[in-house]
Amino acid sequence: MHAALVFLAAVIIGLVMGGLMFLHDKSVPAAVAAGLVAAGGGIPVLRKLIG
Repeated sequence: MHAALVFLAAVIIGLVMGGLMFLHDKSVPAAVAAGLVAAGGGIPVLRKLIG
């Protein structure tokens, strides 16, 4: 249950960050990269906050 909540929150963070980056640059590859970096970077933080 804990892992599912962490990954779900990371996906939401990645989607929001990717969407904001797309609105800023109008570049799909930059938005995907920003979303993946945000989601990947958020997992350890979320694991400590929620854990």
